[in-house]
Amino acid sequence: MTKPLVLIDVVGLTHDMLGEHTPHLTRLAADGFARPMQTVLPAVTCTAQSTMLTGTMPRDHGIVANGWYFRDLAEVSLWRQSNRLVHGERLYDAARQRDADYTVAKMFWWYNMYADVDWSVTPRPSYPADGRKVLDSYSQPAELKDELQSTLGTFPLFKFWGPTAAIESSRWIADASVEVMQRHRPSLTLVYLPHLDYNLQRLGPHDPRIHDDIRAVDAEAGKVIAAARELGAEILVVSEYAITAVDQPVHINRVLRDHGYLSVRREPLGWESLDCGASRAFAVADHQVAHVYVRRSEDIETVAELLGKTDGIDQVLNRQQQAACGIDHERSGELVAISAANAWFTYYFWLDDALAPDYARTVDIHRKPGYDPVELFVDPKLTFPKLRVAGRLLQKMLGFRYYMDVIGLDASIVRGSHGRVPAIDRLATEAAVLISSSKAIERDTFGLSDVKAAALDLQFAK
Repeated sequence: MTKPLVLIDVVGLTHDMLGEHTPHLTRLAADGFARPMQTVLPAVTCTAQSTMLTGTMPRDHGIVANGWYFRDLAEVSLWRQSNRLVHGERLYDAARQRDADYTVAKMFWWYNMYADVDWSVTPRPSYPADGRKVLDSYSQPAELKDELQSTLGTFPLFKFWGPTAAIESSRWIADASVEVMQRHRPSLTLVYLPHLDYNLQRLGPHDPRIHDDIRAVDAEAGKVIAAARELGAEILVVSEYAITAVDQPVHINRVLRDHGYLSVRREPLGWESLDCGASRAFAVADHQVAHVYVRRSEDIETVAELLGKTDGIDQVLNRQQQAACGIDHERSGELVAISAANAWFTYYFWLDDALAPDYARTVDIHRKPGYDPVELFVDPKLTFPKLRVAGRLLQKMLGFRYYMDVIGLDASIVRGSHGRVPAIDRLATEAAVLISSSKAIERDTFGLSDVKAAALDLQFAK
């Protein structure tokens, strides 16, 4: 008989966080076990989740980062949501081969849209032609989002990312997951709790205020754990990576521009845009890893040498070296740069802030050609930031187009990042973690690629 399983992804959780601030997670570990878990390169959300669900490396499932350069379109695209981008057999595909009645709920795990699951919910704003952003979600079946929002209210998107990101988004996801579990009793429920991502990047992992965030996400995980126990489910808690302290932004695209590899286009209203198709080399920055796309093969070695000498860059991997890390996929850059432990990569390509593109000062995860953690902060240089926000919201209420330009361009304010693979002797503090409700699958070491097999063993143990 198939045991129900609830798989909770508590982003940013480490083995060393378990203790007085995590009563629910610590109790779960005491009933079963907990182990530090080696991550994958790059240690970022989309890659980590795809590795856990397929049991394979990026070279196989194809998710080489949170986004990449689509060479045929000559465009960078991050945070896409179609499940069809992921290659390979998922955990639930393998489970259905053993149990034809197996059902799945996917609550906010990435690549949610069009996944072959029974119930799913993910953020999906609506963008009317007048330029507004209307809060909404996407669900399968379509009516599920309306059923949940009639009970829980609209999903708090502005608490999910940006300067106001906070526990409310994880709380909504936890409550919605419990609702789906109790109504539908899935064989597998995947739950995503992102809260620790926010202040660990804003404040850094050593700030004592992080203890409040750990307690807050533990409480939400506790709700899901309690509901799982009531349904007789086994429980796995995982994380994707640890966030480590940083104090050095590396402007990799500015380095490439300074040496004549990166091209920009001057837009009619005065700002610059990255011209990927015209560039001989540019980088798609993603936390502590950057895919560097080099158009001409004869430039690869020279670009690698240039970046290898750049302060804050630890390694530059060519295709052969990428193979040793399991990231040699056609979507990867010709080179992959890895930052120093205390550093991270910005996407910034302009040399004068007066020429920064219009989206640079906004929260715009889809238009920016790289990840931007500065979106977690209101620009500290704004004299009256609340007044600026209120004015922009008034424009919205009146039906006008508005420009929420409240994000700064000083990358030095970021205090935490991730993406590197930690050394074996640093796993407890700098790696992901796995917690199981059962000792049946206990062993000494785990990696993200072992999660799929561990879950199947829990559900289909003889």
